Amino acid sequence: MSPPQEPRDSSRRAANARARLSRRPSRLGTPGGKADTPDRAFDPTAGFPGLLAGVWQAATAQPLPEAVQTLLTLGGRIPADVQLRALRVADEVALAVLFDRSWRAGTVAADEPAEGPPAFLGELGLTTGGRVLLRVPSGPPLADEADLVGGVLRVPWSRRALDDYHDRLPPARARYADSVRDCRAWLAAAGPTGRDELLELLKEAAQRTAPFVLYQENRRYTNFREQNTLTGKTLWPGHPDCALSALTGVPLALWSDNDAVLVVCLTVLVRSAGFARIEEANSTQLTLDHVAELLERTRVRYAAVPGGEPVGPAGAARVDELLTLADALRRRRTGFGPDVQLYREIHGALMHKIERVAGPRPPTVREREEALAARLRERLPVAGADLAALGRAVAADPSWLAKPHGEFATGLESLVYETASAATTVFEVDFAMSRGMRSLPELIRALRENDWARITDWELPEFFCCVVPAAEARRHFDGSPAQLADAAWAMSARMQYNSWHFIAGNLPKVPEVAARDHFVPPAIPDIAHFSDQHHHGHLAARVRFSIRSPQPVEILGRRFAGFVDVRLLRCEGPPFTEQDLLVAHRLSGFVAAATSAAARLVADGTDLTVNAFDSQWHWSSIAAGTAAR
Repeated sequence: MSPPQEPRDSSRRAANARARLSRRPSRLGTPGGKADTPDRAFDPTAGFPGLLAGVWQAATAQPLPEAVQTLLTLGGRIPADVQLRALRVADEVALAVLFDRSWRAGTVAADEPAEGPPAFLGELGLTTGGRVLLRVPSGPPLADEADLVGGVLRVPWSRRALDDYHDRLPPARARYADSVRDCRAWLAAAGPTGRDELLELLKEAAQRTAPFVLYQENRRYTNFREQNTLTGKTLWPGHPDCALSALTGVPLALWSDNDAVLVVCLTVLVRSAGFARIEEANSTQLTLDHVAELLERTRVRYAAVPGGEPVGPAGAARVDELLTLADALRRRRTGFGPDVQLYREIHGALMHKIERVAGPRPPTVREREEALAARLRERLPVAGADLAALGRAVAADPSWLAKPHGEFATGLESLVYETASAATTVFEVDFAMSRGMRSLPELIRALRENDWARITDWELPEFFCCVVPAAEARRHFDGSPAQLADAAWAMSARMQYNSWHFIAGNLPKVPEVAARDHFVPPAIPDIAHFSDQHHHGHLAARVRFSIRSPQPVEILGRRFAGFVDVRLLRCEGPPFTEQDLLVAHRLSGFVAAATSAAARLVADGTDLTVNAFDSQWHWSSIAAGTAAR
């Protein structure tokens, strides 16, 4: 099984001809877009729409209390408190009264269903964005307010439930109104110039941050896909449809309450940990109460870390007190030593992220690390009892990285491949991969010349990603080695894009860099559950569970965050655990140590370029099975 070979003529005409060919391994040598039929037909119900349809169908077959739990957790795929914090003020009170479900402590017990006709017949629905809504007394039908997945579930209210709702709603609304006044007062004190500076910062955050969806009562703020209301992939900076851009220069009196609360809450979140903290509010209501609760949970986690300056709780959910807490948390976070491992847990169905502090390493972590180290010692010229020791061994004698090793033209290529191959076996995953830059010499030349424009002009082929699937992974692709090779190359190409996307975030903010699309490079690892919902690549490759472990690399004294990583993917089976992540992060640290050592070699005059891991290599190694094993 061998595809036609690509032409190897070095002329410009030949290079342009190759650029017009399909990159898909199973179609090497054929013109792009010339396949007889598409690989697969677009299924509008795949991913998130299909999930929501299934969740709604399950809920309609259940008694109301069970249906509420199914809707809140999207069938067990997210923590219920994410949806509970996405409720509007009136909906939050109603759900607490009817079903005793609230993210707040000390809720009143739910009303017992009453015999006889209900005093009011409400509704319960699920939006196409995955949000739970309730129709409350005096509220319009849910179908008039939002796009619903199906119909509605009718919710009977007893007289007692109505009375409880009547008593509890005014204080809840008063609390929200008080928070609006607090936000407006703080914004007024900032003055017109201060507010515009805040808006510029937050527009940058929206542009440089992964997708997020936030709510403010009925308003939806998002940088995600077609429904953008904030600067992102769809709306360019300054676009009039961007809610933040539309506020620039506008008197505060003309700001809506929703906009005022949004700007203040985003400011608090960014102050606490940078742009990435915004994603921890993903798919929830952005209110002072919710931000206060998020920061308090963070404070409690940080307090469990020994040493450092203790951080006290905020006295109240007031803007000034939350900003004080946010600043203290940022200082505490920055002061963590190397033994403290932060990571994020991602619930893919609603893209919600939770920052966690890893606990002590149990014996199972050491055992898996020893298995990885043993395999790497067998296949690479390194010695050491654990992955850190292997990294030190490479740093002490890196010369072999630039020489042929095994089936590869350089030792660095061999190290990257063997790392991904070992991870595939030891972690029992469907795919493992590692990415980086092809030409360290070119990067170092550009850095020495401060040629930031040249770096930002590089395209995806300047980067690589080695993807190693388990042989058994072909069962997810109709048992076809060719389809498996195509899927692996699609992942590799996407990871090249990620390297391209992140590198600019490590450069000075000169005009060429600022104009170039990029995200803030990732700094901590993460675990993702049910990530086959929104990401088209994950959906096509059937990726359900994943670990991402980005690592910094030092080049000419400059720290490049997220320059390399190791990723582990499972299409089915058990979710990854914190213990899995801890080992994977040490494994990616080994790749980073080797890449830093390679960069020092290059800086001293050694030529070292990665030519492997293109589409031909993925075909040969996966479909034809010729790569080193």
